[in-house]
Amino acid sequence: MSLIASDLSVGRGGRPLLEGVEFSVAKGTALVLRGANGIGKTTLLRTLASLQEPLAGRIEVPREDLIYASHADGVKAALSVEENLAFWAEIYGRPLDGAVFTTFDLEDLRGRLAGTLSAGQKRRLGLARLGVAGRQVWLLDEPTVSLDRASVAAFEAVLRAHLASGGSAVIATHIDLLGEADVLELEPFRAAVVPETADEAFL
Repeated sequence: MSLIASDLSVGRGGRPLLEGVEFSVAKGTALVLRGANGIGKTTLLRTLASLQEPLAGRIEVPREDLIYASHADGVKAALSVEENLAFWAEIYGRPLDGAVFTTFDLEDLRGRLAGTLSAGQKRRLGLARLGVAGRQVWLLDEPTVSLDRASVAAFEAVLRAHLASGGSAVIATHIDLLGEADVLELEPFRAAVVPETADEAFL
């Protein structure tokens, strides 16, 4: 297994959102997280990525295997597309492989300042960080937001290639991405709401 979550509880601002979450993701496979807005998909991904502590439970995964792609693209507007990717390659201690520009349809945008890109182009640039990091476990929070249909299909191909090479992924998405992937419905893990006491209602 590349990632295991055992009896995991997560929350935001001290308020529990999900309790007792259990799953495992093997190498070469993906897990899709599903649930209503606000249920805790992003909070769960951030906890898996070690960006916040779990309220309870255990996560088993080597931290050096992880990369998290959030709603934010992580793009530096004052740098060019190529400079952005060179920066991330340096952060991850890897050479910048020129193939990433073709893979994420950025070849014609190499010299463009990131701040001048469209929303979809910025999204592709943000996702291209996955291609330079060399990490095995991808944690993806709505990765196809702002992408057109062709770009979604291209990213799905990138994701399939990652899995075929032995990587794995946990993905929060509302679209039918990787139709054969396992799906974890989060509603059964929604934390119970503690009723307010009479005194608390007036605080």
